[in-house]
Amino acid sequence: MTARETADYIFSKDQFSQWLGIELLDIKDNYCLIKMPIKSEMINGLGTVHGGVTFAFADSALAFSSNNNGDAAVALNCFISFSKAVREGDILVAESVLLTDTRKTAVYDIIITNQDDEVVAGFRGTVYKIGKKVTEL
Repeated sequence: MTARETADYIFSKDQFSQWLGIELLDIKDNYCLIKMPIKSEMINGLGTVHGGVTFAFADSALAFSSNNNGDAAVALNCFISFSKAVREGDILVAESVLLTDTRKTAVYDIIITNQDDEVVAGFRGTVYKIGKKVTEL
């Protein structure tokens, strides 16, 4: 399967990413570009998007980029830095790029921007390669 076919396969089984409203824009080996609309149910008590929603969006980008070669990988360590508030009606885009790759781990940088191309968060994720194909799970 190509990287796109693999990502589409993973997405078809990923009920959470579908529930978030994520759309796969561009998929290449160890890379993805995805988008997500911010809906009212994603807003916290202070009128901005719940940080967990932004984290989950970045985590989905990590999954689609780190698994699209067909080898299953799971998050080992992730951290996020928020730089701008996100509000209802915003459209977020996440770009995930491979930084380093070893036999058992890989590190990805994910930049999240809004519809005005303003950076709203930066995320770094390390994945562990579990030694199985995504189609075996």
